[in-house]
Amino acid sequence: MEPNQQKYSQSRALWAITKASFKAIFSNPSAIVFSILFPIIFILIFGAFGTGGGVSYKVVIDANSDTSNLFYEALKRSPSIRIVKYTDTVLLNKDLQKGNLTGILSITKQNDSANRPVTKVHLRSTTASSNRLGSFMPLLDYIRLKTELNLSGEKSYSISIDEPEITEVRKYKQIDFILPGQLGFSILFSTLFGIAFTFFGLREQLVLKRFYASPVNRINILLGIGMSRLSFQLMNVVILILFGHFLLDFTLQHGFTTVIEMLLFTIVMLFQLMGVGLIFSSIAKSDTSLPLLINLYGFPQMLLSGTFFSIDVFPGWLGEICRILPLTQYNDAMRKIAFEGLSIFECWNEMLILGIWMVVTYAIAIKVLKWE
Repeated sequence: MEPNQQKYSQSRALWAITKASFKAIFSNPSAIVFSILFPIIFILIFGAFGTGGGVSYKVVIDANSDTSNLFYEALKRSPSIRIVKYTDTVLLNKDLQKGNLTGILSITKQNDSANRPVTKVHLRSTTASSNRLGSFMPLLDYIRLKTELNLSGEKSYSISIDEPEITEVRKYKQIDFILPGQLGFSILFSTLFGIAFTFFGLREQLVLKRFYASPVNRINILLGIGMSRLSFQLMNVVILILFGHFLLDFTLQHGFTTVIEMLLFTIVMLFQLMGVGLIFSSIAKSDTSLPLLINLYGFPQMLLSGTFFSIDVFPGWLGEICRILPLTQYNDAMRKIAFEGLSIFECWNEMLILGIWMVVTYAIAIKVLKWE
């Protein structure tokens, strides 16, 4: 090496690639529209006019209830009501406070003043489930009327539904369900389209081949383009969170700390999606096949991962499949961090499943990644 010759700087090369890639993102207005404006429109539509995530009501039957009556049988037959059981009282109370349960039903057999048998129905719930109680109580009344109609010959039998007993807790608003799902929707498609088309274009134009022949480390080439995309998506997430918080009263349990926790989990999800984008850019034969691959991966997750409605509305077997999808982990973790105030470390189950997906994703990406 000559005395005046400087050593090649990998860090400067990484910064140059990152900066050029970042400029390329903002030179494409459609990327900004798709990443920010579309999710905002969905947030406004579903946040203002949505139904709270489906028409399935999860209820617990009190342990001391009478389950030998016809009203209970009618509850079990209702397609809109899911009767669930808990062995852990602490977990039961937590789910009540979070709004994960519609309430606890107590069904008892009593006698009225004329000594006639009466089935008394009493509901205990919280303000966290108030968005569902408005439709659940009429449903109970409908089941009552239908059951009494079937017993019209038995004049002595009647069913009485008390006013619900509602405990005041933090209210679970519509936006608290909708906005995390829209965050997932936004980063899923914009990251996949951005990474897949960027790397496919660079490979087809032989830019990656030239990079590969240069002194720049291959990992810096991937990081430079990936970091620009990651930064852009994090900007979008911050905009959507602040929009939801200040305009639609989206809950941030611990304020700024909650935002940081949400961004940290988003980074994990973005790295997983970047790996998927690399796979698609390598296996696609033409740029017209990329949207097909992305939609085959993205749309089932968008529909099955609790983006627009709760996965509780699905049959049990399908719900189990939904609960292992990467986007489900992201959506669930965002809701837990924002509304419940959990830290990223307390979302260890979601992090573990997402980590497994990431390992599998990059194991495939290493095998199929093409530079030319």
